[in-house]
Amino acid sequence: MSQPLWQKDGVRIDPRIMQFLAGDDVILDREFLPFDIEASRAHAQGLQRIGLLTADELASIERELAALADAFAAGDFVLDERFEDGHSAIETWLTERLGDTGRRIHTGRSRNDQILAATRLWLKARLRQLADVCTDTARIALTQAARHEQTAMPGYTHLQRAVVSTVGHWYAGYAEAFIDNARRARDTLAWIDCNPLGTAAGYGVNLPLDREYTTQALGFARMQVNPAYAQLSRGKFEMAALEALSSAMLDLRRLAWDLSLFTTSEYAFVALPAQYTTGSSIMPNKRNPDVVELMRASYAAVAASRSEIEQLLSLPSGYQRDLQLGKGALVHGFGHGLRALALLPALIDHLDWQTARLDAAIEPSMFATDLAIELAARGVPFRDAYRQVADAVEQTGERSAGSSIEQRVSAGACGALRLDMLAARLQGLAGD
Repeated sequence: MSQPLWQKDGVRIDPRIMQFLAGDDVILDREFLPFDIEASRAHAQGLQRIGLLTADELASIERELAALADAFAAGDFVLDERFEDGHSAIETWLTERLGDTGRRIHTGRSRNDQILAATRLWLKARLRQLADVCTDTARIALTQAARHEQTAMPGYTHLQRAVVSTVGHWYAGYAEAFIDNARRARDTLAWIDCNPLGTAAGYGVNLPLDREYTTQALGFARMQVNPAYAQLSRGKFEMAALEALSSAMLDLRRLAWDLSLFTTSEYAFVALPAQYTTGSSIMPNKRNPDVVELMRASYAAVAASRSEIEQLLSLPSGYQRDLQLGKGALVHGFGHGLRALALLPALIDHLDWQTARLDAAIEPSMFATDLAIELAARGVPFRDAYRQVADAVEQTGERSAGSSIEQRVSAGACGALRLDMLAARLQGLAGD
């Protein structure tokens, strides 16, 4: 490992303690290094604006930061155990190539605002990914809802057959859910879109740093003004981002549960695309819905990541080293969640619905609610109508699934899905 940035003369470093302090930081910082380089470039430009770097020095730093970014992207530079973390790797790269000019990069900043800025930029990128995959999921679900608007299926409550519904209604429900999930991701991004660079260790510095400039240069919507709040927001903003991810993961879990049930031989309502199933290691007859089952389990990984960060935040104000341990939880939670969600659009676009099985599952008792409401519409008090139908369910036997669907005309019901309204909301997201 290169000499730590904080190394003092005469102090011997115990390798075991150093390993404990560093942990997996240098590995995790591979996620953040491109954003750390971006923030370092903006910081250097800010230093030049207040006369602490010459134009030539800034040009050389920008050149070397670009070279480091290219080398990292190409795999020619590896962030490994040679470095304490990504911050030290950047400074080491600049110092080895530029000497004293490289050593000036850390003027006016702390590793605290350095990781805050890099993490904030990383979070913005991940929330954009989340919004995009939720939007794609909603778009495909709406297309399939229109295609299956008249495809009858049982609607369930308490896992018992309840009323006639449609595959289109099922798709439309998840379309609206993922429209809302995309909106929440966008709203969370807007909430965290503030620049912590220049707050240093949480108390500012005795330099007239041009923080408005770095805010603009890094594409932040506003400046995070108070340095103490910049530290207080660490963990808080990460939890908010994970909560937005959790919202989508909850819907993914429920959708995966639906498919886990609907693909069993007992239901056989739908078949999964072949690539979303695996074989058994011992039973030649089996095709297992492993992908769907792991999608169903993935919410746990995201929820655990959020909980891990929350447990770290029993802290006073100011920076505490405890917060370092939240980095792994954040990377793991978003990595696992986004990988699971990325598989969802193609899955729901290629489900093979078994219409014969769906039709066969429609039974006479499922028309009972229709009959009770029809009686109420003719003036029979609903509770009387309810009892009449309950005592004579066989009266519903002459009805059809198609007529039940057509008569379900309350807004959003299977006879009036209002897909146009959902499509307008989805289009509104694209216009934001």
